[in-house]
Amino acid sequence: MELALYFSMIIVSIVLITLVVLQARSLGMANRDTSSIYRTRRGLEKTMHQATIVLSVVFLMLALLTSLPIF
Repeated sequence: MELALYFSMIIVSIVLITLVVLQARSLGMANRDTSSIYRTRRGLEKTMHQATIVLSVVFLMLALLTSLPIF
């Protein structure tokens, strides 16, 4: 059980890092339009943003669960 938690934590962290890097890269690409200060996220950008939030909560829960002295 403990090994499965560690593997899932590694997988979630790799996916989370990938999503953050992709968001930073797409933000730089979309910065060409200087006429608007705030842009609404749509489509894939919105999905990546929501997935980042969900995965960060999952990562936090896994980190708390693996730090418990149960195992």
